[in-house]
Amino acid sequence: MTFDWQYTLSLFWSRDFWQATLTVIELSIASWVISVVMGFGVALARQSPIWILRRSAATYIWFFRSLPLLVLLIFVYNLPQAIPSAGALLSQPFIAGLIALVLSETAYIAEIHRGALLAIGRGQYEAGQVLGLSKFGLQRLIVIPQALRIALPALGNEYVSIVKLTSLVSVISLAEILLVGQRYYTQNFKVMETMLAVAFYYVLVVTVFDTLLKRLESHLDFSRRKAALSDADQPGIISLKDRRDRIKAPDAEIRLEKGSKQFGSVDVFRDLDLVVAPGEVVSIIGPSGSGKTTLIRCLNGLEMLDSGIVYCKGSPVLVGTQDVGFRRIKTDRRQLLDIGMVFQSFNLFPHKTVLENVMLGPAYHNLASGADMEAAARGLLGQVGMLAHENKYPHQLSGGQQQRVAIARALAMEPSILLFDEPTSALDPETVGEVLRIIASLAESGRTMIIVTHEMKFAMEVSDRIIFMEKGRVQFDGSPAALQDRLQHGDRLAEFMRL
Repeated sequence: MTFDWQYTLSLFWSRDFWQATLTVIELSIASWVISVVMGFGVALARQSPIWILRRSAATYIWFFRSLPLLVLLIFVYNLPQAIPSAGALLSQPFIAGLIALVLSETAYIAEIHRGALLAIGRGQYEAGQVLGLSKFGLQRLIVIPQALRIALPALGNEYVSIVKLTSLVSVISLAEILLVGQRYYTQNFKVMETMLAVAFYYVLVVTVFDTLLKRLESHLDFSRRKAALSDADQPGIISLKDRRDRIKAPDAEIRLEKGSKQFGSVDVFRDLDLVVAPGEVVSIIGPSGSGKTTLIRCLNGLEMLDSGIVYCKGSPVLVGTQDVGFRRIKTDRRQLLDIGMVFQSFNLFPHKTVLENVMLGPAYHNLASGADMEAAARGLLGQVGMLAHENKYPHQLSGGQQQRVAIARALAMEPSILLFDEPTSALDPETVGEVLRIIASLAESGRTMIIVTHEMKFAMEVSDRIIFMEKGRVQFDGSPAALQDRLQHGDRLAEFMRL
């Protein structure tokens, strides 16, 4: 028996096959889109701190990944035997196939999403939290765009799998490509010729949509984008002037009262008090592991105090989780927007340009009109010497440049207090100086600042007060001049400063 090429070619113009191909496209796209959306919800539930949500999501994923799709298809299609009221809907092969595919694929896609969510660093969540983004805003603006880019290759692969799995829906008599092919070869027994045409239609669907998905993936891949330098003029950095007394009033701008924090059984600090006056610059120094970073993270809620209260301008904004009276204290978390933070690792949003990074917080909170917001953002970028790079993405910048953008982003929220968590520790020696000059100029402008740093010379020059911490305790709290006098004693502080 010879292969009938003429018959095979005639099937490429078959109305039945093209109608079946359209059915496959509709079913596969609908299944994929719905599963991608539902899978993200299941993935979030899988990571939820609420036990019942986490357990329910894990059970869903386990069950539907264990159940063969063929069994699920037959079960869903015959469900009206147990629930007659579902007959009008589930008696339609397309609807029954769609429900079965979505139930099955959501379990697989949820794990793809979970892997993408785990790939997003904690710093991205913290940067959004410091900007005052709600949980929904954080997901919408920061997490989902990045997670989608990470997951898209695997999601595209899953779409290809769905296209092939639609062939199983033929068991419930849906007129998709395989069922049409079976009908043809049962009439003329030309199995090979017909199945070659079936293969062609499946390959065509996969190829077209794989090409479209690759273009989408390329569009979302911000690491490949190029941006030219802006033509905007770039004002110079404000030079350091003679030091002056910036403390405006004795009232505290930020105050920690009896703060305690533990990690497991280890006390990071206990019963610690801290008062910073308006316009005061306080540098916190000390060996690694002394509790410096944890302390300032507790001041803006990135770490929760076990006990104690944080006051901002006299109002309680954060309370310890074990504090007896914390349920009676009503706090407005929007007050935390008054406490800006610059991170050690920059934590810029990689899918947004320099200008978009700076504008994100003000835009989210509607702090000004679009034009005014953009002008203010450009002014801040000019202040830190980054206006010419406004259209670049973070991966196109050096470490020092990224940190300067991070400072501008923090300033865009117009905070009255700025926290710096070792802002130069991730930088090479050549770029440390430029970042320190910007921080020094901010100190001269009268901003209230708390700086965790290992740059001793800088701390002595820019600070009103220096706090030395070791083993969770404040061992010294005084002016740079008092610190110089203390160094004559030859104690532990003097030993640390000589290191």
